[in-house]
Amino acid sequence: MFRFLTAGESHGPSLTVIIEGLPAGLPLESSRINHELARRQKGYGRGARMRIEHDQVAVSSGLRHGQTLGSPLCLTISNRDWENWQEIMALEKLAPGVKIQKLHRPRPGHADLVGALKYDRQDLRDILERASARETAARVAAGAVARVLLEVFEIKVGSWVEAIGGIKAGLRLGNPARLTRQAEKSDVRCPDEVAAQAMRRAIDRAAKAGDTLGGIFTVSAWGLPPGLGSYVQWDRRLDMRLAGAIMSIPAIKGVEFGLGFAGAGKPGSEVHDAITYGRNHKYGRKTNHAGGLEGGMSTGEPLLVRAAMKPIASLLHPLPSVDMQTKRIMEAGYERSDVCAVPAAAVVGEAVMAIELVKVWQEKFGGDSLAEMRNNWKGCLRRYSGR
Repeated sequence: MFRFLTAGESHGPSLTVIIEGLPAGLPLESSRINHELARRQKGYGRGARMRIEHDQVAVSSGLRHGQTLGSPLCLTISNRDWENWQEIMALEKLAPGVKIQKLHRPRPGHADLVGALKYDRQDLRDILERASARETAARVAAGAVARVLLEVFEIKVGSWVEAIGGIKAGLRLGNPARLTRQAEKSDVRCPDEVAAQAMRRAIDRAAKAGDTLGGIFTVSAWGLPPGLGSYVQWDRRLDMRLAGAIMSIPAIKGVEFGLGFAGAGKPGSEVHDAITYGRNHKYGRKTNHAGGLEGGMSTGEPLLVRAAMKPIASLLHPLPSVDMQTKRIMEAGYERSDVCAVPAAAVVGEAVMAIELVKVWQEKFGGDSLAEMRNNWKGCLRRYSGR
């Protein structure tokens, strides 16, 4: 089954991803992974780091002549900023007499304080380098590979931004493919251009004030068959797995499916999706309030997962904190950061959704090779037909 590990620090030499469980025979090109990495780096409100890094992946195993081998796929993304951090982030012990500035003032909202207590570290850089959202570049690389596999079976994943800094787009949840296409044209990933302009102005105001902004985005997948996931055990539920994956993205504080929290205030007659049966001999739904999920399984309707992202916690005008050496009340430390990363987080959301969908896809259809997986998929579609 598809699984992966990432390694690397924000300002270390590189990020590394090892992916295991890919079927043999999957056509894969590094340019496709690089395309997704570039999408993650875009967005109005990104910081100076994005002008330094031009993420490109190097494949060192698991691929031959443009096809996967079934063996582990190893991907490496070099950090261009490493050349400016080689002493601060040196892998070996520093030479005698060489001193670097250590960080002792944890930032509220970051992993700094709790991580230092948990791992017994004296320099907060030992924590913040790995806790940094830079790690999500590695997950986007893994997600790009997952997307390639899904697209063989005509499954697409996309996203759009619904709100930034309290400014909400006027969107109707219609065709997710159309909303995604419109979002791709926007530097805030918002299909509503009037709202997008207001979002840019809000980001500019926050930047001028030394503040940051969060927001809400939706991730969607369409082309799915019914029955991915399971109701049989709690940890096999697709909604549980997607919620955990989205919540694992740094700064995400809430997740909902379909109507989500809004559905809690409505009667059942206005929440549940009436079932239809068409001339194509397939079941469907009149609405998609459930967000493409019932009983922990995909319904065949588009998945709709909405996520709330808090404002980035590294502030130009820091909040009060405590110096961990002197125990004096002082301003928190400051690390270079974005003003708003909601559009980028949406792209990361696409990646983690793709990864979870590949996992449940393999549980349903198996296959050590792409050809075997395709045969199993076609057999399932024949079984569904006419039921």
